[in-house]
Amino acid sequence: MNAKNLPVGSCAVDTRTGRLGIVMGHEGPYVQLRPYGGGREWDAHPDAVRTATQAERLRAATANARSRGDVP
Repeated sequence: MNAKNLPVGSCAVDTRTGRLGIVMGHEGPYVQLRPYGGGREWDAHPDAVRTATQAERLRAATANARSRGDVP
């Protein structure tokens, strides 16, 4: 799927930085991503954005739960 067609709310990876984020929108030539656990959005080049795998989403969710102290 083309990054320009990723729906808002979908989970994606910026391959240039390795960061996983939630698609917040499309502004100009960029895809706007917000870190999975929240935080400041960043603009990613659409050629460097792909849909996150289920394993990547699970890893991010687990890391966020650990940082909150929800799991040991």
